Amino acid sequence: MAKPSETSNLPNSALPTMFRPPVNRAMRVLDRSFFRKTVPLSAATVFKNSDISRVRGALQKSQELLDVPKMNVIREVKVDDAVKKCLLLNERVKYDDAATWSSTIHDLVEKETIGLRPYELALDYDFWTYADIMAAILPEDLLPEIPQGFTQVGHVSHINLREQYVPYKQFIAQVLLDKNPNIKTVIRKTEDVGSHSEFRTFPFELLGGENDMNVIQCEQECEFRFDYSRVYWNSRLETEHRRLVQKFRPGEMVCDVMAGVGPFAVPAGKKKIFVWANDLNPYGWEVMQDAIKRNRVGSFVTPFNKDGREFIRWSANELLESGPLEVTLPPKRKERRSARKEEQAPLPPPEVMIRPTVFDHYVMNLPATALQFLDAFPGLYAGKESLFAPYTSQALPMVHVYCFSGHSEDEADDHADICKRIAERIGYPVRLEDRIGGNGNQELELSIHNVRLVSPNKQMFCASFRLPKEVAFREV
Repeated sequence: MAKPSETSNLPNSALPTMFRPPVNRAMRVLDRSFFRKTVPLSAATVFKNSDISRVRGALQKSQELLDVPKMNVIREVKVDDAVKKCLLLNERVKYDDAATWSSTIHDLVEKETIGLRPYELALDYDFWTYADIMAAILPEDLLPEIPQGFTQVGHVSHINLREQYVPYKQFIAQVLLDKNPNIKTVIRKTEDVGSHSEFRTFPFELLGGENDMNVIQCEQECEFRFDYSRVYWNSRLETEHRRLVQKFRPGEMVCDVMAGVGPFAVPAGKKKIFVWANDLNPYGWEVMQDAIKRNRVGSFVTPFNKDGREFIRWSANELLESGPLEVTLPPKRKERRSARKEEQAPLPPPEVMIRPTVFDHYVMNLPATALQFLDAFPGLYAGKESLFAPYTSQALPMVHVYCFSGHSEDEADDHADICKRIAERIGYPVRLEDRIGGNGNQELELSIHNVRLVSPNKQMFCASFRLPKEVAFREV
């Protein structure tokens, strides 16, 4: 699965107790049979199948149909050796107490359209949601914050547990597996991302399911295959990957400095955007090579395995020296099923694209430390002023750098902190008022995008700015 999943179906306190699962807070080994339950209800038997739709609409309008999530209200019952359809009614309607019937039911009964009868509704473990089951097992003092969110990468569910829930980790993992058929493995990280590896991997504990970390992950119509224990991947960032890729235009040249397995680079290549994609992790580089081949973007995406700071300066010079590269794309015929071969229109001419010799964008997706790498930009194009405006139509590159900052009550404080840190690394003033639409330096085209809240006091941002000429052409 490509997207992160959320088990967001917390038990609804508005539901009558009779529809909640049995409670056993002393359970220490998951016993699915314990969650069998019979709920006494009333049902409206519809004597003619042709009346079912009309009767259902009438009872829905009178609010007498059973209203329970995931519940099919149409059931079959035997009446005088014949199988008939019936509609389950809400718990307030009693088949043997006409005082609980609305005028709608009275009218339908009098016209012999329906007949009311008792119905024993059987519920079992499969009916209850993850949250329902956990609410019936966990101690009462843990119910307000039942672990709900998890990140899914391929068939692996990665869940974070607070200390008080760790004793119940096997319960949590098993119920997650039961309630999510596309999950085969449940893990939790035991230490922070990157605490033991510069490659942003993390130590983890297998909580349940198969001990298999080799996943297939799809994002932006691209397929990636990798060992999740050996690379960094965060499915919660798919929206951000998509947002930034949409800023690139076909034929532009992108330098992805910390590319990982290619969540920016490979989708960009599919859009005919040229990318030089680099990652320090040798295994991540191998995975990126596989993704480039698997998604057929080799004409546009070139992988590298270098240090990020070194890559920034090396790639700018190497791209210039390599010169423009012509890429010819064979035409694709749009087949018409009804057309005969001799009627097919001639193929259009091949599309020819020229790879630029300078970068239009730099992507720096290493939020913990990417700002520190900005000191590689001063003097990047020193002596090459004639390649850029006003001498040509080529603008200096946009830099998209990811970082963490606080989560202040006033986000302007966090944005100001980011501006200060950027300015320190590039040796050029960057201020809040320089943001697009502000009253500062509009040549910077500065914007700061709030990506996601990582923790109550930690926010992830993407700061984008046009590399100033005073930085790019500086003699260093």
